[in-house]
Amino acid sequence: MSKEKQLRYDKAYLRIAQEWGKLSHCKRKQVGAIIVKDRMIISDGYNGTPTGFENCCEDDEGYTKWYVLHAEANAILKVASSTQSCKGATLYVTLSPCTECSKLIHQSGIVRVVYVTAYKDDSGLRFLEKAGVEIEQIEDLDA
Repeated sequence: MSKEKQLRYDKAYLRIAQEWGKLSHCKRKQVGAIIVKDRMIISDGYNGTPTGFENCCEDDEGYTKWYVLHAEANAILKVASSTQSCKGATLYVTLSPCTECSKLIHQSGIVRVVYVTAYKDDSGLRFLEKAGVEIEQIEDLDA
């Protein structure tokens, strides 16, 4: 696929991830993730509480509850409970991965991560680079 066509697809998938993030009940940050393999969306996720818990992500002081799952983790866990595999897939996420999610991304076999906004701590990205995962940031989704 040409670079121009790849960029068009990357931006489209990131826009889908942004829309998916809007489903999150979290007040502090709404993050969306899409996993694509062979130009097919095989999973999606957004940050939120585990199945069966109340949807509120923050405690009374406004801090995120410790058990809130990140968008990437939710998308990877959906694949794990299906017949699909993340091996060779690309993860599109609206916020760059934290360290915990980076371990899941690498271990699941995802080979490329494309994100919009950089998270304040870049340790997750540095881990992924060290693991050989291709990383790309695309901030302008309209152009």
